[in-house]
Amino acid sequence: MCPSSLNARAFHTTRSTREALATPVAFNVVARGIVNPSDYRGGTLRYVRTDDFDSLDPADTYYAYTWNFIRLIGRPLVGYTTDGEGNPRLVPDLAEALGQASDDTRTWTYRLREGIRFEDGTPVTSRDVKYAVLRATYPEQVYGGPATRGGPAYFRQYLTGPDGIETTDDRTLVFRLREAFAAFDYLAALPTTIAVPRERDTFPEYRRRPVSSGPYRIDTYTPGAELTLDRNPHWESATDPVRTALPDRITVRLGVSGPEVDRILLDGEADIDLAGVGVQPETQARILADPTLRRHVDNPRTGFVWLYCVNRNIGPLTSVYARRAVQYATDKAAMLAAYGGDAAGEIATTLLPASVVGHYPFDRYPVGPEGTGDLEAARRELARAGHPDGFTTRIAAREDRTKEWNAALALSKGLARVGIRAEVVPFASGDYFTKTVGVPDYVREHGIGIVMFGWAADFPDGYGFLQQIADSRAIKETGNQNLGELASPRIDALLDTGAATRDGKERARIWAVVDRAAMDEAVMCPYMYVKSVVFRGKRAANVTMSPAYGMYDYAVLSVVDEDPDVVDENPNG
Repeated sequence: MCPSSLNARAFHTTRSTREALATPVAFNVVARGIVNPSDYRGGTLRYVRTDDFDSLDPADTYYAYTWNFIRLIGRPLVGYTTDGEGNPRLVPDLAEALGQASDDTRTWTYRLREGIRFEDGTPVTSRDVKYAVLRATYPEQVYGGPATRGGPAYFRQYLTGPDGIETTDDRTLVFRLREAFAAFDYLAALPTTIAVPRERDTFPEYRRRPVSSGPYRIDTYTPGAELTLDRNPHWESATDPVRTALPDRITVRLGVSGPEVDRILLDGEADIDLAGVGVQPETQARILADPTLRRHVDNPRTGFVWLYCVNRNIGPLTSVYARRAVQYATDKAAMLAAYGGDAAGEIATTLLPASVVGHYPFDRYPVGPEGTGDLEAARRELARAGHPDGFTTRIAAREDRTKEWNAALALSKGLARVGIRAEVVPFASGDYFTKTVGVPDYVREHGIGIVMFGWAADFPDGYGFLQQIADSRAIKETGNQNLGELASPRIDALLDTGAATRDGKERARIWAVVDRAAMDEAVMCPYMYVKSVVFRGKRAANVTMSPAYGMYDYAVLSVVDEDPDVVDENPNG
């Protein structure tokens, strides 16, 4: 991850944490290869999580950990492995090969593997994939009325319409696009292409019991409490280049507080925190300072960026100068400290992190050498906005995400220094985007000017990071991710040009231009390039990072056949 142009870390990192990071004890072993490589088949892999899944319906999910996890239940056309150097590599998954593109990249053809079956033994056909994409992309036509959807809208943007998918036989799909798209295989890797049999679609209840085409099927699911998976007897490892499916059973304990998640992990009652975003700050200091616990700590760069969005349609924030005042007044050092300081990440100045194609370092709104804000610049912008004494707004944050909540409080405190009075309003994670902050009408009705947010690429290039949060055409009535409601014809045109560009260097240049153009509008403030301080239990095996999802690769995780006292000293690779 590219170093920030600011160097504020020393001001919010405790001495004990800095010393712990410098201590030569086994630490961040996952960065050097696979931790606890094992071919043991059996046992139960145990996850724990503070809140619930946003949805297990592949058409209705937009949380990164759900995308990572749902691959155990369903198989999209294309999947990800790594290239041996920690970079994501596209591979055919449900399809037998990557897409065949026409010369103008407006027609893409996929052929399904033979022998793929749903959990009831019925074959997966091209019609099941077509139906899955249609129900996600045109729900009003499939269900005969409005249907909320929380996933990305790429297919609706690019398909020629509901007739833009053809099934020429049981195994062949043809996608026809209204515009050129040179990286369509990335779209084919989205959960949207996980097959759904029409006759078993129970929407809206499908989110609780999707039909499996992967190695595991849902045994029991009590939302907010627990999920258990057992094996899909019709999955065959020979057809699957992505998943190893070594555990016999997988459990997820849900609805646990952040501190309790940490206790459960440290006490050996669970193996992995499903969210993958790291332990609580108090736990972080403890595990970094304890040599025994430190063996089980990883500190990877994730590709995530913590940011907040400033809605350009709310009150005084309709003025770009007011939005720029918010940017300058932000105490990024205090917000980073809320996440745990040095080990948690680095102060961000760009939307694109260094791990995404198109990143170019710049700093549109410098906040001082200590990262605490440039209050004079903020006051100048307030005067230009016609609000020299500040104004009032509201900040939305997820109260059940302790670190995000504390960062929101730090933001509010920082803004108050220049007279911007920002009340922090609590929300729950489960329906944050589908019912509240992702619903523009709700945001306007409740005067929410700022929304706390975290973002990673839907797929690992600039388009996959930027399009859903910066394209005016991505604004949705519900499940919206363009939370600032950015509407720039120039940005929209640049996104289209980049999407059609096959040359990698030129494509990257265009994404860098989009990043700067979006920052000029001041509707998003990136404050942290994320590194996670994650604790893995001693039972966890085949632990490796997924560069596509920014957390452990849940498609290959397993458990050892006994609890070792000492692990991960000599990782494979």
